[in-house]
Amino acid sequence: MFRPMRRQKQVLSPAECDAILARGSSGVLAVSGDDGYPYAVPLSYVYAGGRLYFHCARQGHKLDAVRRCAKASFCVIDQDQVVPEEYTSYFRSVIVFGQVRELTDDARKRAAITALARKYAPDAPDAAADAAIDREWTPLCMLELTPEHITGKQARELASRRENASRP
Repeated sequence: MFRPMRRQKQVLSPAECDAILARGSSGVLAVSGDDGYPYAVPLSYVYAGGRLYFHCARQGHKLDAVRRCAKASFCVIDQDQVVPEEYTSYFRSVIVFGQVRELTDDARKRAAITALARKYAPDAPDAAADAAIDREWTPLCMLELTPEHITGKQARELASRRENASRP
């Protein structure tokens, strides 16, 4: 169902993909938008338990699109170093393909928003994070993307560095 990557030497391992998803601070969610147009929106997220979580309002383009078609992709760029003298960039990125759903169970929704809060405010006292979540709870919607396929790729220059480093 998913295409194999053409440049196999540039493929990132599942562990490398997980590490990128765990450390990334933002990505772009792509869904099927209005009138068949793709809708890609930058989002903050958290990767926990092998799933991606996003927050959104209870109304809007993103939520309408997800309700219409649960299939989505999410891209995280880990590195994008432009190298002008080589007319290229040294990139590393991951794309997750899967199904998105709205979390309706309050316990799962609370766990997801708490994980998101901890990611972006790791030093905040628990009471402060809980108070912020409580303040925004009523209008809060949490989305969960369950991966069906994860692929990662890096520039061939980075791949050859990795290959050379692993040689005795």
